[in-house]
Amino acid sequence: STCACVEYYGKALESLIKQVKIMSIHGKMKHKRNKIFTEFRKIPGGILVCTDVMARGIDIPEVHWVLQYDPPSSASAFVHRCGRTARIGNVGSALVFLLPMEESYVNFLSINQKCPMQEMKPQTNVLDLLPKLKSMALADRAVFEKGMKAFVSYVQAYAKHECNLIFRIKDLDFASLARGFALLKMPKMPELRGKCFPDFTPVTVNTDSISFKDKNREKQRQKKLEEQR
Repeated sequence: STCACVEYYGKALESLIKQVKIMSIHGKMKHKRNKIFTEFRKIPGGILVCTDVMARGIDIPEVHWVLQYDPPSSASAFVHRCGRTARIGNVGSALVFLLPMEESYVNFLSINQKCPMQEMKPQTNVLDLLPKLKSMALADRAVFEKGMKAFVSYVQAYAKHECNLIFRIKDLDFASLARGFALLKMPKMPELRGKCFPDFTPVTVNTDSISFKDKNREKQRQKKLEEQR
């Protein structure tokens, strides 16, 4: 749903999935966008993590799966996203992830877009990759900051969802969401003000001590911290 989520999960997938080409694309990549798109069209296989910037008017041959991690902001966007696969007589699949409280969105889509959908049972043999993501955040401030920004942007996008009768921010389980983003601590943001999260355990490490792997960025950060002191 957001550029920050693409940045974070693109980076995560690069580390978690080996021997597969992972590419990321979003609206803020003004000059690099065409280059990434052209490169992705040429490769024999891979994963493209993207926002709705790729949802319509784009033809990529032989897309087998469109995975919609976030519910699209409008019903028409859902159909456009699905349309990136099964093009010109080819076969393809599209999957949207929904929380139990969001399931009425399926009925909404069937009425609004005449779009029949089938439930896919959750996989049972799923690896828990969250500890690895947390380790990545502890080892590199860039990953830690990307995760925090992604979480904040996700919550803000959810709050603005066009279907706010179904996607209600007051029903969101922020603790579970934060665990799903592998956050080390809860961010400070207006939507969380005054709330307690007993189901979320922050790390005992002082997150200010997490440094950037990029030595130049870390040098600049230390210089700023010194000026603040």
